[in-house]
Amino acid sequence: MPDEAPVFQVDPYSNPVVVKIVGRASFQNVVPLKEFLKASYEAGKSTFVFDFHQCTGMDSTVLGVLAGCALELRRMEPKGSLVLSRLGDRNMELVRNLGLHRIATVDMGNSDLSRNATTSLTSEQLNEIENARLCLEAHENLIEADESNREKFQDVITYLKNRVDENGS
Repeated sequence: MPDEAPVFQVDPYSNPVVVKIVGRASFQNVVPLKEFLKASYEAGKSTFVFDFHQCTGMDSTVLGVLAGCALELRRMEPKGSLVLSRLGDRNMELVRNLGLHRIATVDMGNSDLSRNATTSLTSEQLNEIENARLCLEAHENLIEADESNREKFQDVITYLKNRVDENGS
């Protein structure tokens, strides 16, 4: 896979933490975002704004990582919050179809909070099994976020569970 331009740019010191998605976000490039979110929770961060203005699309794994973020923030005491900002028509349709608008705040305004989000996230590529685990967790998050997603992703989850299980979970 050729190197792609950074997709996730962040301002980790702002409150809320701002994440700007540039280009197409997918299972192939979501690892740095997942790692950043985990480190942010561990550092006590509980409010996030995702700016989709420059996002040209995303797949269900990325949506599952976002669902996992929203679910994690809801478990915190006090509860955290996730705002999805400047989605655009296609990305808004994806968010609504998978029920993420029920667990995150959708801001259709045009305010740009991401001007200081200039740090690009990078990380090592996952091997095939680690990637299958990430995708499995993301799709399970989508079902936890909205039970109607079970039917949409049951075949994907079955496939991913089989891949992980045959390699010794």
